[in-house]
Amino acid sequence: MKEPDKREVKAPAGAVRRLALQFGMGVGIACVLWMVGLQLAGDNGFGPKQILAQLLVPLAAVAAEWLLRQEAKPHKPGLRNSLGVGMLTVLLAALLSAAGVLGLGYGAGERAVARHRAEVLEIVRAQQRENPQVKVPAAMREQQVRQVQQLTVGDMATSNFLQVLVLGLVLAVPAGIFLRE
Repeated sequence: MKEPDKREVKAPAGAVRRLALQFGMGVGIACVLWMVGLQLAGDNGFGPKQILAQLLVPLAAVAAEWLLRQEAKPHKPGLRNSLGVGMLTVLLAALLSAAGVLGLGYGAGERAVARHRAEVLEIVRAQQRENPQVKVPAAMREQQVRQVQQLTVGDMATSNFLQVLVLGLVLAVPAGIFLRE
């Protein structure tokens, strides 16, 4: 009698897409709701407190990878499936979060965006004052200030997308490699 092949076996049909959709959409919506909640509470919905919700993204990706592993038992999900579910989860969450920034930016209006610009400008100027030993030409300092003053909702959404994507992949990729077995 021939022994079954113990190598990588395809995950249950559609499990990768299903788990990525569930976890990616769920954590993406959580990020959006967090930003809206911050804005409604009178805080800066575009500010640094966004990171509190964004930290959920890598955890959701790992959870999706772990559940895929559980569903594939007694077989292994394999590297492609394990990394695929993690990366898709992160990508969906990043897209939803960036769309939330766009929606919030246009919904909250120019006043909220101007407030965010002012906070970022304050941070940039504080960093310039705090690091006098770093020789940065005056022209470069002024360029930084101009960039902050010209910050658009699209720029903020792009930044949010990249931040969520990188933050999510930092944990999702190693976890996917580990959980493939």
